[in-house]
Amino acid sequence: MIDYNKIAGQVLDTEIKGLADLKAALLADPSFGRAIELLLKRRGAIVVTGMGKSGHIAKKIATTMSSTGSRAFFLHPGEASHGDMSIISSDEVIIAISNSGESRELSDIVGYAKRFGVPLISITRAADSTLARAADVSLVMPAVPECCVIGKAPTTSMVQTLALGDVLTVVLENANALTPDMYKNWHPGGKLGASLIRVSDLMHSGDEVPVCGEDDTFEMAIAVMGRPVRFGCVGVVDAAGKMAGILTDGDIRRQVASGLAGKKMRDIMKKSPFTVRADLIALDALRILNEKQIQTLFILDDASKPIGIINFHDLLKAGIA
Repeated sequence: MIDYNKIAGQVLDTEIKGLADLKAALLADPSFGRAIELLLKRRGAIVVTGMGKSGHIAKKIATTMSSTGSRAFFLHPGEASHGDMSIISSDEVIIAISNSGESRELSDIVGYAKRFGVPLISITRAADSTLARAADVSLVMPAVPECCVIGKAPTTSMVQTLALGDVLTVVLENANALTPDMYKNWHPGGKLGASLIRVSDLMHSGDEVPVCGEDDTFEMAIAVMGRPVRFGCVGVVDAAGKMAGILTDGDIRRQVASGLAGKKMRDIMKKSPFTVRADLIALDALRILNEKQIQTLFILDDASKPIGIINFHDLLKAGIA
């Protein structure tokens, strides 16, 4: 009977060793620094290419680089040989991936790079391969057995290649000073984009913000709460316009027996309400609503004055909740 757990452990142990060996080799190899310098000095895009399994990894590397601020694209070697080579200029840098370093399909791209002075970085396991010798900088991955039962199918080598691509990408991210706002601009759709929306993008402002003064009466506060845009609460500000408290529907229900008519807001408001700043990530605002079990947050400026309001339904509409 096959011991599935034993096989799984062997696969993972082999791949973990492959990554550990890659780390040791990479940190000791000055070629890594030269590769980064080439990528940082480029005026154009990063062209990532490879054939077969290496091609699939190359696509992932290119898309991750593009999504984090380093303009990159994947070029299929076959398509390059049939007319697409013209999109590569000397402003670009090519990253060519081949486990053996002898992929014949890459020969036209390598020849083009040499002919037109396009910087070429190779990623391979064979230091004296055709690809490695042709490259301006060669990143050589240490040889570790493939996990495949016959030791042939690209497995460990692909994990190493993917990790090396992530290393290059993240180093470039740091050099480009990637910020959440930049990332949001490049990911406007889906959960990634929604997760980086800021409170300022969703909040209600201006006349929609329900506020009254500390000396206003309960009746005046009720009138403010009954505006066309209803949030089930009213914010209370002091004489300087700073946030001083809040009165919610729940507070009114709890105090109704004590008689609220004619009372000043300073006497019935809840002090120290939960508030946030406009630059807060909206997903963090949702966490506050959930943790505090509240429905609404007032947004304050640097002077602690209310400039906006946001509730759970606003986050729901934005696809965050």
